[in-house]
Amino acid sequence: MAKGKKIIVGVCVMEKKVKCGPEVFSAPMGQILERLQAFGEFEIIYFGDRVILDEPIDRWPICDCLIAFHSSGYPLEKAEAYAKLRKPFLVNELEPQHLLHDRRKVYECLEMYGIPVPRYAFVNRDKPYQDLEYFVEEEDFVEVHGQRFWKPFVEKPVHGDDHRIMIYYPSSAGGGMKELFRKVGNRSSEFHPEVRRVRREGSYIYEEFMPTGGTDVKVYTVGPEYAHAEARKSPVVDGVVMRNPDGKEVRYPVLLTPNEKQMAREVCIAFRQGVCGFDLLRCEGRSYVCDVNGWSFVKNSYKYYDDAACVLRKMFLDAKAPHLSTAIPPILPWKVNEPAQPEGLTRQGSGIIGSFGQAEELHCVIAIIRHGDRTPKQKVKLKVTEEKLLNIMLKYNGGRPRSETKLKTAVQLQDLLDATRILVPRTRPGPGSDSEAEDIEHAEKLRQVKAVLEEGGHFSGIYRKVQLKPLKWVKVVKGDVEEEHPIEALMVLKYGGVLTHAGRKQAEELGRYFRNNMYPGEGTGLLRLHSTYRHDLKIYSSDEGRVQMSAAAFAKGLLDLEGQLTPILVSLVSKDSSMLDGLDNASIEMEEAKARLNELITAGVKAVQDNGSLKKPWMVDGAGLPLNASDLLPTLVKLTKKVTEQVRLLAKDEDEKLAETTSYDVIPPYDQARALGKTHIDVDRIAAGLPCGSEGFLLMYARWRKLERDLYNERKDRYDITQIPDVYDSCKYDLLHNAHLNIDGLDELFKVAKLLADGVIPNEYGINPKQKLKIGSKIARRLLGKILIDLRNTREEAINVAELKSLSQSSTTSIKNVKEHSDHQPLTLIKNEESRRTSFTSEKSMDQDEDDDKEIKYRLDPKYANVRTPERHVRTRLYFTSESHIHSLMNVLRYCNLDESLQGEASLICDNALERLLRTKELDYMSYIVLRMFENTEVNLEDPKRYRLEMTFSRGADLSPLEKSDVEAASLHQEHTLPIMGPERLQEIGAYLTLDKMEEMVRPFAMPAEDFPPPTIPQGFSGYFKSAGVLERLVNLWPFHKHANGNAK
Repeated sequence: MAKGKKIIVGVCVMEKKVKCGPEVFSAPMGQILERLQAFGEFEIIYFGDRVILDEPIDRWPICDCLIAFHSSGYPLEKAEAYAKLRKPFLVNELEPQHLLHDRRKVYECLEMYGIPVPRYAFVNRDKPYQDLEYFVEEEDFVEVHGQRFWKPFVEKPVHGDDHRIMIYYPSSAGGGMKELFRKVGNRSSEFHPEVRRVRREGSYIYEEFMPTGGTDVKVYTVGPEYAHAEARKSPVVDGVVMRNPDGKEVRYPVLLTPNEKQMAREVCIAFRQGVCGFDLLRCEGRSYVCDVNGWSFVKNSYKYYDDAACVLRKMFLDAKAPHLSTAIPPILPWKVNEPAQPEGLTRQGSGIIGSFGQAEELHCVIAIIRHGDRTPKQKVKLKVTEEKLLNIMLKYNGGRPRSETKLKTAVQLQDLLDATRILVPRTRPGPGSDSEAEDIEHAEKLRQVKAVLEEGGHFSGIYRKVQLKPLKWVKVVKGDVEEEHPIEALMVLKYGGVLTHAGRKQAEELGRYFRNNMYPGEGTGLLRLHSTYRHDLKIYSSDEGRVQMSAAAFAKGLLDLEGQLTPILVSLVSKDSSMLDGLDNASIEMEEAKARLNELITAGVKAVQDNGSLKKPWMVDGAGLPLNASDLLPTLVKLTKKVTEQVRLLAKDEDEKLAETTSYDVIPPYDQARALGKTHIDVDRIAAGLPCGSEGFLLMYARWRKLERDLYNERKDRYDITQIPDVYDSCKYDLLHNAHLNIDGLDELFKVAKLLADGVIPNEYGINPKQKLKIGSKIARRLLGKILIDLRNTREEAINVAELKSLSQSSTTSIKNVKEHSDHQPLTLIKNEESRRTSFTSEKSMDQDEDDDKEIKYRLDPKYANVRTPERHVRTRLYFTSESHIHSLMNVLRYCNLDESLQGEASLICDNALERLLRTKELDYMSYIVLRMFENTEVNLEDPKRYRLEMTFSRGADLSPLEKSDVEAASLHQEHTLPIMGPERLQEIGAYLTLDKMEEMVRPFAMPAEDFPPPTIPQGFSGYFKSAGVLERLVNLWPFHKHANGNAK
C-alpha cells in the first residue's frame, strides 16, 4: 500500500444492518465503523441495497477488505462471485455462511472441530408427516435410531432461519410444551400445557435439555483472539424478556473460562467467520455450543465498540499493510468527540448496586422451607383377585409373577382406570342383598379407586401412585412348561397431598417477601437475573410433587417470573430425594417415640410432667402435650363420627345423581390447571355447593370414613394416636377450603384436634430433647452436611476475594500502570482475563474440583459494567422439603449442645427463643429456617468474628382458620388461604454467632464432606434423563474426587 493511501473497507451488507446518519448511535455496526474511520487509515465504502441487488458484480466498488454477511434477502452467491473476482481480505468468509442455514451442518462442523454440543439426533423427512421406521414416540420420550431422549428434550427445525424451537416436558413435572421464538414485544416463548406430541411436518433435531439455572450465555468473537460474553435470562424460564428503561433487553457481560475462550477461538476458525456470535449453555460444570449465528455484534456497550474497532483495525492492517505499526495510539482518536455515555445505560441496570453497610456485607442466604398448603394425603389398600387387574400388574412388571409394579404414568393409570370402570358395579347392593359385607367393602374401595383416578380429569405421576404387589400364586401348566401365575395382589393407591391454589399463592408470596427483605440494600434487578454475576442461586426440592411445585412457585415470586410452573420447575429446581426425602434412617427411633407418646397420653401426662423441670419446660418428656389428653380422646372420636355422618349424607346425594348417568366410558378432558394448583378458588364449584378443588363428596366421605375407622377400634377399645395429626389435617383443610358446606361440629372438632395435635406432632420426632436430637440428626444428617459445605464454600470464596483485594491495594502503582497499558492493548485482553479468572477461582472450594471449569460462575466482567464491587458474590441455597425435615433440623439446632461431646456448651438458640419454639407447637405450611452469613470487613481475615451467622425462623401459615380478630387473615380466608407469619429471631439481639462456633456445634450431627458420594444422576437431571448412555456420560463429567467434594453444589 502506497504511503498516504487509505485502505478501502467495503461494507457489502443490507442497509438495514448498517444504520447511518442520525441513527448511527442506535446500531453497533455504525458505532464500530465510525471508530475505525477515526483512525485515519481507512476509507469506508457502503455498497447499498441497490448496488448489491441490481448491479452486476463487475460494477461493484473495488475494495481491499470486505465486510459481507448473509441476512434476509441477501444474494450470497453473488457476493461470493464478487470476492472471487476482486479477492479482497474477508472478515467473514462467504462460502461457510451456507452452513449456518442448516443446523445439521452446524452441529457436524462443531463436532468435527471437537467443540462440545448437547447429545442430539437428526430426524430427516422428505415430505411432511412421513412415517419413519427409526423414529419412535412414547409418552415421555422419543427414540431416534435407537437413541432415546427422555423429556424434557428440545426439538429444533433443521433450517437455521426457523426459530420455532420446542421444549417438551415430562408428565412427572406436569407435561406440556414450551415454544421458543424470536422476541415479539416482551415475549420470547409461550407455554402450551395441552401439547404432548412432537411435530411431524418437517425435519428436526432432537437434543437433551440442558438445565442452565435459567441463564443463557451469548458469545461474540472479533477474530480468533477476542471474545466478549453476555448472560441474559433464558426464554426457557417464563418467556418474558427483561428490558431496561430504554426498552433494550437486559444483558450482563460475564467472564468466560479459559476452556470457553478456546471454544470461541475454535468456533471462529471452524466456520471461518471473524465476527461471529454463538450460544453457550453452561450446565453441571461443562459448557456446550448449541447454536452458531454468524455475524453478530454486541448492542449498547461502548467498551465493546472500542475493542472491536481496535481488533478489526489490526486484522485489516495485518492483511493489507503488514509494514505499518498496529500499536494502538495513546489516546483513542474518537475519545475526544465521543458523545457522553447516556445516563443509566449501564448493562446491569441502575438500582442494582447496593451495600449492606460500611462494615458488614451479606455473603450467603440458606433457607430450608416447608411446602405450601396441600390437600390431605390419602391411601387406599385393597386385595384384588380380578384377572383384569392382575394382568395389568404383569403387563408393567415384565411378566414376572412375583414382582411388584408401580403405576405412575398417564398410560399406566389410564389402563387401570379402564379396567376399574368395567369392574365397578353399576348399582350398589341394597340392604336386603345376600352379598357378603366383604364384597360390599371391596366394591366400595374399587369405586373409590375409580373416583380418585377420574379426579381432576388428568393424570400426573406427580400426584397419584399405584402399587400392585402379588400375594398368592398358583402353578399353571402351559404345554410342557409349568409356570407361576398370581391369583391375588395387594393394591395400594396413594393420592392427595396436592399443592392447592392457596399453597401456590403462599409460596409465590413468600418468594416475593424474600426478594424484597432477605437482601438488604439490593434492588430487585439482582435477583431477576439471578445467576448472572453476583448472585449464585440454586434451588433443591424433595421428590414430592407438592414440594417441587412449592419450589417452582417460590422461584416465580423470588425472580419475578411469569407464566406456568412446569417450565420454571424444570429449568430452576433440582431434585435431591436423598437429602430432602424420607424417614427411613430414623424409623425405629420414631416408632419408639410414638409408643412412648401413647403411654404418656393413656397414663396421664400430668403425672409424668410433675417430675419435670419447671425452669426449662421444654426439657420434660412429652413437652407440649395437654394435661388432659386422655380425656380429650373420646370427645375427638365422638365429633369425628358426627362430621363423618354429615359428609356421608352429602356423598349419598351425589352418588344418587351419578347413578342416573352412564358416563363410565367418557374420559374427562385433561386439565392442566388442576395438575399444578391454581392461585384462585373455583368460584363456580363453591357457588354450586361442591367441595373446593377437584375432590368430590364421594372422596371427601372416604377420607373422613377412614379417619373414623382408624382413630378408634371399638372392639378392642383402643385409640390410635398416630391418627390425631391426620384428623387435625382434614379439619383444618375443610375449615379453610370447605367452610361453605357448613358442616356442623367441624369447628368444635378442630379445637379438640388442635389441642392434641400440637402436643403429638412435635413429640413424634422425639419425646424429649435428647431423643429429638438423635432422630433429628438421623433425618437431617445429609442436609446439615450440605449446609456446612455451603457456608465453608462462601467463606473460602470471600477470603480469596479479600486476599486479592489486599494484594491489589498493596501494589496500586504497578497495577495502575498495567491497567493503563491494557486499556490500549485490547489483544492482551484474553490473557489478562485468564490470569484474573484463575486467581478468582483458584481456591479449592468444595463446590469445585481442582479443574477451574468444574462449577462455572456467572461472574461479572468488571471492564464492561459499572459496578463498584463486582468481586462480591452472594450465594443463595434454597432447600424445599416436608414437615419432618423442618422439625429435625430445628431440633438439632436447638438441642445440639446436649450431645456428650459438647457438654457445657450453651445452645445455639437462646432460652427466650426455646420458650417461643415450645409455644409455637406447629411448623405449618411455608414455615422456614434461614441462615444468613455476613462478613465484617473491618475485622482481620484471621479473626473468627470476621464471619457472623444470623438464624431466624418462621412458623409459616400458623393461624387458625377460626381466627376472626385478624383483619388480614379474615380477607385472605375468603380466598381459602392464610397469611405466613414473619421471621423470628433464634438468638438474642446483639449475640454474635461465628461460623467457627456453628461448625463446632453442628459437625457431630452432619454428614462429613468427604462422605458425600458422587450421585448416580447429577442432581440437575434427576428424574428426567434415564438413558444409560447419557447417564454414563454425565457421571463421568461429574466433578468429584476424594480430595475435593465437587458434588456439593
